[in-house]
Amino acid sequence: MGLLTRLKEGLSKTRSQFNAIVGGNHVFDESFYEVLEDALVSADIGIDISLDIIGRLKEEIREHNVSSLSEAYTHLKQILIDGLQVKKDPDEFPPKPWVILVVGVNGVGKTTTIGKMAHECRSNGQKVMFGAVDTFRAGAIEQLKIWAERAGADFISQQEGADPASVAYDALEAAKARDVDVLFLDTAGRLHNKVNLMNELEKIVRVLKRNTPHTPNEVLLVVDATTGQNAIKQAEVFNDILGITGLIITKLDGTAKGGIAVALTKKFGIPIRKIGVGEGLSDLQDFDPQTYVEAMFGDI
Repeated sequence: MGLLTRLKEGLSKTRSQFNAIVGGNHVFDESFYEVLEDALVSADIGIDISLDIIGRLKEEIREHNVSSLSEAYTHLKQILIDGLQVKKDPDEFPPKPWVILVVGVNGVGKTTTIGKMAHECRSNGQKVMFGAVDTFRAGAIEQLKIWAERAGADFISQQEGADPASVAYDALEAAKARDVDVLFLDTAGRLHNKVNLMNELEKIVRVLKRNTPHTPNEVLLVVDATTGQNAIKQAEVFNDILGITGLIITKLDGTAKGGIAVALTKKFGIPIRKIGVGEGLSDLQDFDPQTYVEAMFGDI
């Protein structure tokens, strides 16, 4: 099954909701734009960003003398695609290992996401290691170990309750010694409004940088699409403290809130690295703006 097909299946609720609101014949009057605003907000793009998108669409319709709904829809989708095209790649790749710190609130699927990303790395012939930096959640170390075994990855941990920064340091040293290509550090889920837990993340990064200044190479924030606009607040806090380099959006299958990808990209200018549209190993996919918009909005 191709990515577009999986995305269309996963985002069917978003698409159905949007088309139910916008579908039909319209003239381009204020009533049309009000209906469109309702549809965009319902998809969880947010009011301010929806109004910005509509403002740009109005300009496109005037500038290109658009007369049909299908043509207006084409312009709308291109506006969304353009907004999602954010790329931030390093100027040069430092020596191995490539260190990826994975963060997020409780229950967004960080450990599962790491397992799926590691599976992809291993398929590309890379040597992978997991660092079990989540030392507090009961069963977290064992869960990550199981994923490491499934993915064929090396595994570093300490006892439950150990200092997370110490585990991260040990994992980095071990990854260097074993010539690992990619080191994934799985952190404990934490609410973004818990200052002491956020300070702990800051300490992990500080210890990594003291060891190897360019690490972590990536700080990936995993967000659950079903939380909608709450994902904006999560991204804001994590980004302020850590400097997020990429986003992973999980649980897009079956949600009517697929527009959160548009909202996150527009607000923070941080690229979406991966999206999850199912439980299978192949259901975590590279993010492609055009494919995403086509799947989310389809055709009227």
